[in-house]
Amino acid sequence: MGMMTDADAYLRAYDDQLRTDAETPSAVSVTMCGPLRLVTFAGGRGFVTYRDLDGADAAAIAGLVAGALDHFRADPQITRVEWKTRGHDLTPGLHEALLAHGFVAAETESIMIGPLNGLLVGAPVPAGVTLRMVTSEADVRAMSAVADEAFGEEVDARMADTLLARLARDDGMELWVAETDGRIVSTGRLEPVPGTDFVGIWGGTTLEAYRGRGIYRALTAARARSAIARGKTLVHSDSTEDSRPILERSGLLRVSTTTPYDWAR
Repeated sequence: MGMMTDADAYLRAYDDQLRTDAETPSAVSVTMCGPLRLVTFAGGRGFVTYRDLDGADAAAIAGLVAGALDHFRADPQITRVEWKTRGHDLTPGLHEALLAHGFVAAETESIMIGPLNGLLVGAPVPAGVTLRMVTSEADVRAMSAVADEAFGEEVDARMADTLLARLARDDGMELWVAETDGRIVSTGRLEPVPGTDFVGIWGGTTLEAYRGRGIYRALTAARARSAIARGKTLVHSDSTEDSRPILERSGLLRVSTTTPYDWAR
């Protein structure tokens, strides 16, 4: 298979296997609105996703945006909504409709897909670094705080609450950390997607002072080993420009882009 064919095959697998309920295993509820999946998560978060928009024109798409927002506005507990767009979708007028309804575009990320075993190559654990899966409340809260710090955000306890609730539900998610100098310096989640070949690698981040040492790559390899042990063969990740080159070196291909649009009450 040539490079193009690989990317095309991966993108088809992404659309067919991942743009279903498989995308939101931790959903509290999912409501269909035409082609849209309107997802409610714990902690007052709404999320909009879909397989495609059924060839809708700009007027119909504006109606879908309005209808989705009406749905979430009707639930006073929802304080923020993310609409997840993909660069390869046919969505005339969507960007304009989202902005007109108060959504703000966040940073575009690359949708990366490839064979899991590629993540195992050339990823030795750096000296003095320990990798482990975490499950205790203290560890999960510490991990979540480090991730917020590494992303340059205020520490938000709600994310830790959500992760703890999911661990209690035992939906397959794994939380991994790298430690050195007696502290957590890198974090990441593993999300096996039930009924598919895929596992998702998410939330990967390393404190700035510890970047460039191969810690993130080693932590990614540890997650890949765990996923392979569970019978998974493909990995997908929405990746920032920081982590994209690392994943490309491990054989993942950029098959499309994704841009989240955020609305806050």
